[in-house]
Amino acid sequence: MNIEESKSYNALNIACFSNYETLLKKFESSGSWEKAWLKFQKSSPIDKEEAWQKLKKYNISLILQSDPSFPEQLKEIPWPPLALYLLGAPLKKDEIMIALVGTRKATSQGKTTAKKFAKDLSVIGFTVVSGLAFGIDASAHEGVTDAQGRTVAVLANGLDRIYPRTHEELAKKILELDGTLISEYPIGSPSLQHRFIERNRIVSGLSRGIIIIEAPENSGALTTAKFALEQNREVLVIPGPFDHPNYLGSHGLIKAGAGLITSIQDILVTLNLEELARDHKIHEARKILDQLDENQKAVISVLEAASSSIDTESIAELTQLEVPILNSALSFLIIKGLIKEESGKYLIANL
Repeated sequence: MNIEESKSYNALNIACFSNYETLLKKFESSGSWEKAWLKFQKSSPIDKEEAWQKLKKYNISLILQSDPSFPEQLKEIPWPPLALYLLGAPLKKDEIMIALVGTRKATSQGKTTAKKFAKDLSVIGFTVVSGLAFGIDASAHEGVTDAQGRTVAVLANGLDRIYPRTHEELAKKILELDGTLISEYPIGSPSLQHRFIERNRIVSGLSRGIIIIEAPENSGALTTAKFALEQNREVLVIPGPFDHPNYLGSHGLIKAGAGLITSIQDILVTLNLEELARDHKIHEARKILDQLDENQKAVISVLEAASSSIDTESIAELTQLEVPILNSALSFLIIKGLIKEESGKYLIANL
């Protein structure tokens, strides 16, 4: 990392009000941020060293696109960030990120769904990315923190303050749990309307795919989906009631070809994470096994011990269960995906 490059970029970013095109032109015409700043500094009231010390005061780090720690996946996207400001843990090279976004005016069911999916994704090792906004975003972050997991929040303002202010405690908890706050804007930058759209490309760009929960027509989540498609990321949608306004945009995405999902397993399969999908299925099966009653456990034990599939009569004889009770146990285990029936005989399902 070239510290003078970083200091120069920070000063220019402040002076140019984070105007992407202006910054890019200055870099391309000069060949480096340091040279660009040397050309610009005489006409600017910004003190480069003072601006850098203010950044350090807040424990905010800055990584340029040229730095080794800059996320490779962001370099691939159209309009890649020139640099990122980070507060909290550094980004990890091997982490698998997935974005979870939706409307600010979420229903209670939407918030519950966001929390559940985010929590389950965190438990199996994903880093969940969102925007710390009201509604679905906040619920996604909360689901991860409830699971004591790692989440990344991308802000549309400088990292010296949290917007919305009511999410200061949530941001604090994210940081306490090894999470990260990210922005491409220097300290002191307000959350202007166009910056929310700009930050959405980073939310999707960091992620292997994005999950949409409750996106009305003209929702900001739809711009994230648009960016995701341009970035060759998977767009996955959790459906809802056909006549609910919060799902009009969501269902439009499904009609346009986005993946319809209703479970974590759907997400893993769509993202081609077969090994992780199998591990998750085994994990879920173990959770179900722990909740089985004695009759269901007896059936599982018999089928596990059998060298091949066996019929109901043989299972009844080995378990000593009455037929109505046995049939109930078999039906439950089939529904849960723990066993399967083939030609009137039963065997343990392949996980």
